Amino acid sequence: MTTSQIETSGVGGAGAPGQGGARSGGARRPPRIHRAWFVAAVAFVTIIGAAAFASLPGLLIDPLHEEFSWSRGTIGFAVSVNLALYGITAPFAAALMDRFGIRRVVAVALTVIAAGSALTVVMTAAWQLVLYWGVLVGLGSGSMALAFAATVTNRWFVARRGLVTGILTAAGASGQLVFLPLLSWLVEQHGWRPAAITVALSALAVVPFVWLLLRDHPADVGLAPYGSDEAVPKPAPVPGAARRAVSVLFRAARTGPFWLLAGTFAICGASTNGLIKTHFVPAAHDHGMAITAAASLLAVIGVFDVVGTIASGWLTDRFDARRLLAVYYALRGVSLLFLPMLLAPTVQPPMIFFIVFYGLDWVATVPPTIALCREHYGEDSAIVFGWVLASHQVGAAVVAFAGGVARDVFGSYDVVWYASGAVCAAAALMSLVIRRA
Repeated sequence: MTTSQIETSGVGGAGAPGQGGARSGGARRPPRIHRAWFVAAVAFVTIIGAAAFASLPGLLIDPLHEEFSWSRGTIGFAVSVNLALYGITAPFAAALMDRFGIRRVVAVALTVIAAGSALTVVMTAAWQLVLYWGVLVGLGSGSMALAFAATVTNRWFVARRGLVTGILTAAGASGQLVFLPLLSWLVEQHGWRPAAITVALSALAVVPFVWLLLRDHPADVGLAPYGSDEAVPKPAPVPGAARRAVSVLFRAARTGPFWLLAGTFAICGASTNGLIKTHFVPAAHDHGMAITAAASLLAVIGVFDVVGTIASGWLTDRFDARRLLAVYYALRGVSLLFLPMLLAPTVQPPMIFFIVFYGLDWVATVPPTIALCREHYGEDSAIVFGWVLASHQVGAAVVAFAGGVARDVFGSYDVVWYASGAVCAAAALMSLVIRRA
């Protein structure tokens, strides 16, 4: 099928959406590029703009420790609150999008992220870090979580869902790539406050694009979803967003695949956002590496994450998602076991190999996980994935906190690297146990 074999709605109200009525000038030719791709592009830019907040926590640990004398465990706790709320908010955000529309939810979320990040520059106590960065940014970022990408994909696409999921997932890595070197330079040259203000402004800058260009449903513009010849009526707003999110959780929790997907994704979060994104920079700094060099390595992860995630989406359209997950987790676990031997004051070729490999595998797990949610839970899959994502962030939160405590207690992060490698092996086995729908 070409990018659009679907006609827009009739002129003068004749005909249903996608079924043009009589026209004085004959049938209007369908657009060369389906509107769904423009919606996906706006979502991509939105996720990039919101991704700045995810680049900052690992850069704040040492500066906040030095300025306020807060322990790394205390700072890690604020990050863990952020990560946990990010995950817990996601399923409710997916339900809110069904109730109020994508545009409103995303615009409010970006504003809350900006407010939380800006308020951190005036904080004087650790509880304020927990409130501003942990609670406000956590709630806002949770509403911008991967459930947003899943909702856009489910509504606007029938074909190429795996590919689009990979592209939108990669947007977060692109944001990391764009902002991380800049933020690390700001932190090193001018302190952490200008970096926090940059995050706030970046989130606010995206709000007009969301409000003016994003559309909630193909029916809003008289089109069928990409890959379908049949127009889909826009569903009525679903009241009781919180109640629906909880009821979907209860139904999904009665099935085995939900717990296996939640368990594997918790390990995914522990080994990415909780471990590498939060603690890689301070761990490299412990070995004498400059902060900007370590941050640049994380940015390289962002480069290859784009490639790996889009490739994973392409593979998910063609191969068994369970086997893909098993391979991803097994390889990730092996790589983490070698990391303690690679950290050094300067960047050596083995470290570059690790960074490239970890980048390719970073969130390659997302497209097959979303595909399995869709396979097992149908129309509720976006909300189910939101709950699975909550487990991802709970796993990340546990390791963000535990990693800081381990550094305070043992004087290094080695035990955390080894433990994370072991649980990744367990995730690989769990993936193979998931049954087919």
